[in-house]
Amino acid sequence: MPLIKDGKIAQDPWIEAAPDAALPDVDALLVPYAVWHEHRETLMKRNGRLGVRLAADQPPQLIAGDLDRLDLVALEFPTFRDGRAYSYARLLRERYGYKKELRAVGNVLRDQFLFMHRCGFDAYAVADENLAAEWSRALAEISVVYQPSTDRRRPISSLRRRTPAGPGAAPAPKSGEIVSSWAY
Repeated sequence: MPLIKDGKIAQDPWIEAAPDAALPDVDALLVPYAVWHEHRETLMKRNGRLGVRLAADQPPQLIAGDLDRLDLVALEFPTFRDGRAYSYARLLRERYGYKKELRAVGNVLRDQFLFMHRCGFDAYAVADENLAAEWSRALAEISVVYQPSTDRRRPISSLRRRTPAGPGAAPAPKSGEIVSSWAY
């Protein structure tokens, strides 16, 4: 499956272990949470890079104590209607301070790139390699945002300021007069 990082197709060094197979001896190993839970001690002793894939019903609290050891957290989108991974991404970035690769996997759609990016994702496993060309356009489609997020874009509420009251301020409106107190 193609991987988009930094707006282009990237080589994916990660090998994903099957839930019921032997753990391969590779430099970058991605394991499902069930494997992580069962073989945690063995996996923690590895010299290579380590990642965990969380299903939509597995919150990041399950791995919160081990995030400093993980080089990749992959969050699964089972369908486009299931948005739990958005919340999990924000928790990982904002509450737990996770700074390494956060990857969207599963049903990753072009129309959701901007929202995934705003929640903290920085890598995307996509079904169609042609989506890389759409990446930049998807991020630029919406120029005004309403909520603060991990991408540091300022929401519109922080761009509009009330005009100050005090010396030089406009006089108070007369009764029944409609006046905007917002400066744009």
